[in-house]
Amino acid sequence: MILENINTPQDLKKLSIDNLNQLADEMRECIIKKVNTTGGHMGPNLGILETTIAMHYVFNSPIDKIIFDVSHQCYPHKILTGRKDGFTTPENYLKYTGYTAPQESEHDLFTIGHTSTSISLATGIAKARDIKGEKYNVIALIGDGSLTGGEALEGLNNSAVLNSNFIIIVNDNDMSIAENQGGIYKNLRQLRETKGQTQNNFFTTMGFEYYYVENGNNMNDLIEAFSAVKDTNKPTIVHINTLKGHGLQAAEENKEIFHWVSPNILETYKQQNTNKPETFDSITTDFILKKAKKDKTLVAITPATPGACGFNKNFREELGTQYVDVGIAEEHAIAFASGLAKNGAKPILAILSSFVQRTYDQISQDLCLNKSPITMLIYWGGLSGADCTHLGSFDMAMLGNIPNLVYLAPTNKEEYLAMLEWSLEQTEHPVAIRVPFIPLVSSGIEDSTNYSELNKYQLNNDGEKIALIGLGNFYHKASRIQKILKTEYNINASLINPKFITGIDEELLTKLKEKHKLIITLEDGCLNGGFGEKISRFYGNSEIKVLNYGGLKEFTDRVNIQELNQRYRLTPELIISDAMKILHSTEK
Repeated sequence: MILENINTPQDLKKLSIDNLNQLADEMRECIIKKVNTTGGHMGPNLGILETTIAMHYVFNSPIDKIIFDVSHQCYPHKILTGRKDGFTTPENYLKYTGYTAPQESEHDLFTIGHTSTSISLATGIAKARDIKGEKYNVIALIGDGSLTGGEALEGLNNSAVLNSNFIIIVNDNDMSIAENQGGIYKNLRQLRETKGQTQNNFFTTMGFEYYYVENGNNMNDLIEAFSAVKDTNKPTIVHINTLKGHGLQAAEENKEIFHWVSPNILETYKQQNTNKPETFDSITTDFILKKAKKDKTLVAITPATPGACGFNKNFREELGTQYVDVGIAEEHAIAFASGLAKNGAKPILAILSSFVQRTYDQISQDLCLNKSPITMLIYWGGLSGADCTHLGSFDMAMLGNIPNLVYLAPTNKEEYLAMLEWSLEQTEHPVAIRVPFIPLVSSGIEDSTNYSELNKYQLNNDGEKIALIGLGNFYHKASRIQKILKTEYNINASLINPKFITGIDEELLTKLKEKHKLIITLEDGCLNGGFGEKISRFYGNSEIKVLNYGGLKEFTDRVNIQELNQRYRLTPELIISDAMKILHSTEK
């Protein structure tokens, strides 16, 4: 095997083209086996394999700087830069993060997991190089799907006038996560069809020198193109036409499914399960389809992540023109939805918690300042063992403090459907709903809450001494604690489902002062700036004690949720232990 002798990028430079192609085959086999075992990004890494080998063959990393966009295509790069044991040795499969990480290697400049960033980051690297009088190549790798992001276009605009060495490799596989959407792809298609010869060239219009590689999975062609632009003295685009999932037939034929995969995808992706259990995703799509048939003003929107929200191809096709994928453009998605609502339509925007932070200003200004009545569904919100780039723990602190926004946290199916119904039909508020990030829970009882009466909490057990306020996902944890206190400590604690993230129920909180000495809040997110602090502030000038439970303000990286529960004292046993100490101290 050739791979066993490759430990640094320098080792590539000794190989022939035939050897490099053989190396690509060996690396492909390793990636397929590893990702099929652990889950992860399959298609992006297989499609960029030859490009990565060619880059490291021609350029001189880490002296030359290579910046990945999103970096969900960095597995080949990691294999070539001293981390191949994470792909060749099963016991090390989880040793390295799925994204670039400077703490792992000097060949990684940034921790990156969000899209459309590489050109801007690389422009800064190049500018600093120039003002220091240094000489080396700066290379930004970006996929065609990422070009819809505003930051990518801003980076292109700024980097085009650098007037120095700057190389952008545009990996064009005619795919984002799902199908590409937007006008820029008409030009990319024209460039592909004319083999880069059309005069209608988006990149040259901006001032870039332009190179086109028709077969972006051909090692020889890639090396030739990269050698031609190495040490250039002007901003340059190398536009390569690649195949997403290259070398794995299933990934080539099912590009969306194989973008990011769960373990054992090769064994399970063809299985047809017609009796799939109901989930919060499925009840969302069922609700939208039912409503859309009756109301043609309903528009479902996603910023390039439909699959993560359960918006599969059948759902999208059934909605037809009532579905819009705006591309990787969360900022535009918010303003677009605000415009729809202002003109009488009913937009439902589905977005992941870790991505909603990319559009804070638009939520604040374009949406909430203008009180546009959209419905925003926040997916994957909660503490998790995710990579540091994809944490869902900050959305409540971010959104919960924007004026005019109503942010709701359902605890079960019935509440969620009632919130969806109310949000879609009301016209007074921009509304966000934190889609439960737990297995589906159903009470079997229709929720008749009047959500127009803002910030009214639901008291589900009227007790004494201790009041448990469990928000959203963590309501069920609060319920378990309430039962333990009742059966093991003979304490009839009050149990409250607040439902509203963005406000406090002053009437209920005041009433709790009569019979309670301790208030416990539980929230599935960051405590700093979050829900619990609002409760603590309310009781700040009283004798009531308040304990807030949630996550700390930190970037965790693939930390097991059980470990986080211990670190944050989120187990019922630890919470009850803390509560009893406080309660005993107040009774002395």
